Amino acid sequence: MSTTANDGEDHEEVYLEEDDIIDEINVDEEDLPDADDDADSDADAEAFDEADDSMHIFTGHTGELYTVACSPTDAQMVATGGGDDKGFLWKIGQGDWALELQGHKDSVSCLAFSYDGQLVASGGFDGVIQVWDVSLGTLKCTLDGPGAGIEWVRWHPRGHIVLAGSEDSTVWMWNADRSAYLMSFSGHSSSVTCGDFTPDGKTICTGSDDASLRIWNPKTGENIHVVKGHFYHADGLTCLTISADSSLVLTGSKDGSVHIVNIATGKVVSSLASHTESVECIALSPSTPWAATGGMDQKLIIWDLQHSLARCTCEHEDGVACLTWLGGSRYVATGCVDGRVRIWDSLSGECVKTLRGHTGPIQSLAVSPDGTRLVSVALDETARVFEIDEFR
Repeated sequence: MSTTANDGEDHEEVYLEEDDIIDEINVDEEDLPDADDDADSDADAEAFDEADDSMHIFTGHTGELYTVACSPTDAQMVATGGGDDKGFLWKIGQGDWALELQGHKDSVSCLAFSYDGQLVASGGFDGVIQVWDVSLGTLKCTLDGPGAGIEWVRWHPRGHIVLAGSEDSTVWMWNADRSAYLMSFSGHSSSVTCGDFTPDGKTICTGSDDASLRIWNPKTGENIHVVKGHFYHADGLTCLTISADSSLVLTGSKDGSVHIVNIATGKVVSSLASHTESVECIALSPSTPWAATGGMDQKLIIWDLQHSLARCTCEHEDGVACLTWLGGSRYVATGCVDGRVRIWDSLSGECVKTLRGHTGPIQSLAVSPDGTRLVSVALDETARVFEIDEFR
């Protein structure tokens, strides 16, 4: 046996003779630590101890992530926000570039880019909206008014008008170019959990924890319709989506029901009953008369809206927290409480790909405007980017 002694410049080989051995220790193999012991002691770590399918990881945050948005005009630009009271603008494939969106005094709960990609709005549980100029990387304005946390933020489809819903039961609208308050909408009796402009920009729909949907005129502030009661949800609304022709709004609720409302008349025109627990997310296919809903009952359901029937039910390992259609394709991506992102074929109902890498529940998903990247954020403090070129 030989070993090399390294002391300064002298490099001499030292040989151990039989006489130099002081004692021999017999090691019983059973006494050696078992590689499986650690894995067994931490089942959660074991569940996530797998390959990472992501092509880019953003690790700038120091807390749980809650929201992600992709620029509609720049295929590289992403915005994320979370529990570290920060937002970040960063670029896919450019790990050395990031802009911190500073100033919130509580978690950043929601983010949205304006239709032209020039501005990004961040909403926080501090009740404040911040609007940033994307190209300059500067704060354009701070919009306040709500007396509690911001639940969601949206832009007008053709202008720099910001709409936001608050936990204090109010909805607010501002002009971001002039940093000016325009209107507030009062009527809900609990947190306004979801809302948006119709695609034609002429109407606002909002849903609340008070189990009602309200339809508003953004010019006058008039509450045109209130939808609630016997034929509608029995518990708080969680999500909504509006048809491309601005005629219908689909709403999901904690009671597991999905309803379709005619925006012009305020009437419930159809009910989609299949989820057995809270519906967390809902989205309309851009290319077919189908909708996708995800729930805490571990299901993604694809609906044929023309017949109000479930086309297929896609079973998950855990609750479905978020979903998005992949552009105009037939594929739907889901973000799950088990830390997986799954891609489903809405025609067959099959899971065609499982994307691993996150070690905590997925909170939000976004697709790049060119349809080649899917970005997910999770409670594991990371954002991950996955290649989805094959599903365009």
